[in-house]
Amino acid sequence: MLNTPRRLAFFLPNTFTALNMACGFFSIILGYKGDFYQASMILVLGAIFDSVDGRVARMTGTQSAFGEQFDSISDVVTFGVAPAFLVYNKFFIGMGRLGLITSFIFLLCGALRLARFNANIDKVSSDFFQGLPIPSGALAIVGLTLFSMEFPELFDYKAASYVAIGYVLFYAFLMISSIPFNSFKNSPWVKSHKKRVLFIIFVIMILIFSYHEVMIGGLILLYVLGSLLYFFKNKGALEEMFHWKGDDEEDHGHQI
Repeated sequence: MLNTPRRLAFFLPNTFTALNMACGFFSIILGYKGDFYQASMILVLGAIFDSVDGRVARMTGTQSAFGEQFDSISDVVTFGVAPAFLVYNKFFIGMGRLGLITSFIFLLCGALRLARFNANIDKVSSDFFQGLPIPSGALAIVGLTLFSMEFPELFDYKAASYVAIGYVLFYAFLMISSIPFNSFKNSPWVKSHKKRVLFIIFVIMILIFSYHEVMIGGLILLYVLGSLLYFFKNKGALEEMFHWKGDDEEDHGHQI
């Protein structure tokens, strides 16, 4: 009985992870039924659960290798399989193999992104993500889906499906790239302007609540474009960020 509070503390973050996976599962079911709006919004809920589980684990001091692996498996379902299924059923179902391959590439890149993250978890600085995080890639798919439902006239043309393919592949390859994406966890500007940041977050939440059909995809696009601009502007200082000492020796060892 003495260990009960500790066991509950370990159980809590894994509960949020399980809820995250549940969101992915129900999104797949809803997407299969053609309810693309609900399938999209439940993925947003999954992203919220995903952002909570890690914070709860850190607050309770219950981080574990099991929790990390469980979180990654859940992310593959919610932010890999579910959005790939969603985008296929919404945009590519009539495109044959091209649509199938495009959807699978998104899933594959998301899975590779998570595998690389797990392999390098002790190497990557918490200040930057190596490649676009998979929840952001999934929210980009959600944004495209909601935008197409808000402005269906823009997607009545056959060319729109090919634009959607380019859109999906763009975010897929960003996930497996080595472009650094700021996590804002240790940003000096954020730390020195906490009230301003809180106000900005409050405004963004209001805008998302009021205009989520446009704001979700728009915010992800703004984050991506800002990160790409920052990367190319500071390429000399950032391009070696994810090259760790010893990697060359390991590569040579594999080649022998």
